[in-house]
Amino acid sequence: MNRQTGAPQGSPPPAEPANRRSRRGWRWLAGLLFVALLFVVGARLALSWLDPFGERTVDRSGPVLLQSIHNLSRFEAATGNFQVVVDLEKDAAFLPDAIKGTRTLFVGAGNVDAYVDFGSLTKDAITVSPDRTTVTVRLPRAQLEKPNLDNKRSYVFAQQRGLLDRVSDFLSSSPQNQQELYVLAEKKIADAAVSSDLRARADQNTRAMLEGMLTSLGFTKVVIQYSSEP
Repeated sequence: MNRQTGAPQGSPPPAEPANRRSRRGWRWLAGLLFVALLFVVGARLALSWLDPFGERTVDRSGPVLLQSIHNLSRFEAATGNFQVVVDLEKDAAFLPDAIKGTRTLFVGAGNVDAYVDFGSLTKDAITVSPDRTTVTVRLPRAQLEKPNLDNKRSYVFAQQRGLLDRVSDFLSSSPQNQQELYVLAEKKIADAAVSSDLRARADQNTRAMLEGMLTSLGFTKVVIQYSSEP
């Protein structure tokens, strides 16, 4: 018999209280969760730092070179915004479209500027009456600039390709460019600008601008004539 505890010798130690075992289990679980959290965070940081499969963009372009400067002597009188849907289809003569052929729907958007060229004015294009109350200006008709397509608003809407075309694009070192689509869209927009009243609007705006400017200089009558008129 043990004199200090009063328990018989050889008897098992007293059982640990249940609440102490519960606290110890929770500590072990918390420790494991903390280690797992550190492992996950460390792995993500390592992958984001190493990034073995990621891509990065490096701009190695050279500086912009100024090649020439031209003096402008034109009045931008009007701008027309246009949008066209290009439906371009290419078929093979003896093969179905599922095997060989493409069809592309391309949305082309851009603007066309109408201007009056003041640089072509002759010395007698502006005449003033003897009493300096009337001024006559002889102008050329408005012209149209080349269409300027907006790359941000121009895109391929839909495209269908045959099996051979898909294989060819996959094996090709350079993807199929869209230059033909842009050229076709520019042509259609240019034709639409010619058929519109853009040039007539530019002539009206030019007339209004000159009348306002010359009237402010003291002329009471401003006559606008066009070189295309007899």
